[in-house]
Amino acid sequence: MNLKSIRRAAVPGIAALALLMSACGASNEDGGSDNGDSGSSGLSGNLKGGGATSQEKAQEAWKTAFQGQNDGLTIDYALLGSTDGRSQFTSGALSFAGSDSYIADEELEAAKERCGGNVIEVPAYISSIAVAFNVPDVDTVNLDASTIAKIFDGKITNWNDKAIADQNPDATLPDLKISPVHRADDSGTTKNFTDYLGKVASSDWGYEAEDAFPVSGGLSAEGTSGVVKQIGDVDGAIGYADASQTGDLNVVSVKVGDEYVAPSPEGAAKTVAVSPVVEGRDATDIAVDVDRNTTEAGAYPVILLSYLIACETYEDQAEADNVKGYLSYIVSDEGQAEAADFAGSAKLAPETAAQAQEIVAGIAAQ
Repeated sequence: MNLKSIRRAAVPGIAALALLMSACGASNEDGGSDNGDSGSSGLSGNLKGGGATSQEKAQEAWKTAFQGQNDGLTIDYALLGSTDGRSQFTSGALSFAGSDSYIADEELEAAKERCGGNVIEVPAYISSIAVAFNVPDVDTVNLDASTIAKIFDGKITNWNDKAIADQNPDATLPDLKISPVHRADDSGTTKNFTDYLGKVASSDWGYEAEDAFPVSGGLSAEGTSGVVKQIGDVDGAIGYADASQTGDLNVVSVKVGDEYVAPSPEGAAKTVAVSPVVEGRDATDIAVDVDRNTTEAGAYPVILLSYLIACETYEDQAEADNVKGYLSYIVSDEGQAEAADFAGSAKLAPETAAQAQEIVAGIAAQ
């Protein structure tokens, strides 16, 4: 069966199965030779990638393990943010990119020109985006999308505001200024967060989903780690970051339907499970339109789905071999388990992992 047939066959079941994490079903921890092994050995040279900072810890785990299997290979993954990662991939400066948002239609043609053919875009990492906060003596906060939107738009400025207090009757909220923290750099995390606000709280958030945070003022920091540090350093701060990297920070439970749901791999998986695939893409492109408005019990819709972006063919044989080898390891059962253990991410479901593995296995020299 060719890749187009695989994609057509997969589409009807995607709403129920695509990208489900093994936290919600069977896992592939054994990493059998049919779909779990990268099949590479003895690779050498320098492989350059970069992009999404959300993948930082996962990339550390993947690089360490894969370079250990290929001692002649050096892998560089630059923490550029998703936007610069995609643009530098398209320019040819990077062999592959990581991105927390899929390639937009207006970018896709340029990426295809760079590749001289199909672009590969497969999921590698999924995580909840936590709304983390630092309020002395307060460790649990419930918020709906409308309130979150007003906080980050500067319309709610104090922690004992009635809109917050009404949703947290058991909390003793202080008379403390709210200090919103956003990403200073262009970021797929920002785009996913603002996409959530725009779709779920459209009457209170009048901005498009963009890689650049649209509201001036407040505090800002470079990268996921910078945002997390800023929140931890400032009493009254609140910000958004990959949940797997928030450490000891307290996180908001977000209202979904009639419940308040804390971020978790299981909640992210449920959201992706009810989300449709993007129509009109090539067989080598697995992109998903996240359903932010789901009211599925236990779902957590403030998520990022982070992709690997590469070419299906490369002019240089060594580059093709290195990209194929490394990306094959990342989407393998072994690679997914390594990231889950080290970075706290959730593993791809068996169905999606198998599809991603077959797509990546098709990387070759022109």
